[in-house]
Amino acid sequence: MGSVNILIVEGNPHLRSLLGWHLQQAGHGVQQSASLHQARSLYAKRQPSLVIVDSDLPDGDGLELCRWLYQQRQSLILLLSARNNQNDVVQGLKAGADDYLSKPFGMQEFMARVEALIRRMRMTNAPLYLDYSDLKIDLVQRRVHLKGVDVDLTPQEFSLLYVLAQAEGNPLSRSELLQRAWPNAIDNPRTIDTHVLSLRKKLESDPRQPSLIQTVRNVGYRFNPEVVNQSQTVPVPEVAIAN
Repeated sequence: MGSVNILIVEGNPHLRSLLGWHLQQAGHGVQQSASLHQARSLYAKRQPSLVIVDSDLPDGDGLELCRWLYQQRQSLILLLSARNNQNDVVQGLKAGADDYLSKPFGMQEFMARVEALIRRMRMTNAPLYLDYSDLKIDLVQRRVHLKGVDVDLTPQEFSLLYVLAQAEGNPLSRSELLQRAWPNAIDNPRTIDTHVLSLRKKLESDPRQPSLIQTVRNVGYRFNPEVVNQSQTVPVPEVAIAN
């Protein structure tokens, strides 16, 4: 089915760790939060595809977080709750949850609900663009904007950046990048290094010390979305041109 990036927002540390372990065993990327406040911060940094929310959080109501997440319109929401009467379920779904799972629940049912949401996610229309605050990747026009300024990328550079961004922070090998970015190309995986260097020159404040496209030793490269939320880190590059 493929891995996705999942955020767990659960006040119970034992349940939070258990859910995280099972999701990681299924191959998903997992971040964990114990509070509403921390969840919003993690969400902004990681932009998860699926958020699992407990209805009762130490610093607020999980329904409040559901409403906020729904307004972002970027993630599906699975609401967990010890409240299991019909009115509670209705209120949870109205708050923006895509599914509602009553506590206590079995781990098999939990994983089945997650898998169903991921299937639903795969069936939805592809996004028109990827938004990382200062960096926006237009998937229709195949253009990149950094701080509102167009960055002139070659088709190969755009494909490489898109594949890296899709991995949601997970490292990819040179062979994987070559296969995903240019599946019909017959080339040496080391040519990925040349294209990465070119991307860094156009997107990084200091290509010699890259923070957006990072080298992972003995693996390959990873895209670091957190850096583009720090406006001082990635200034408008000199090679960017305005239309």
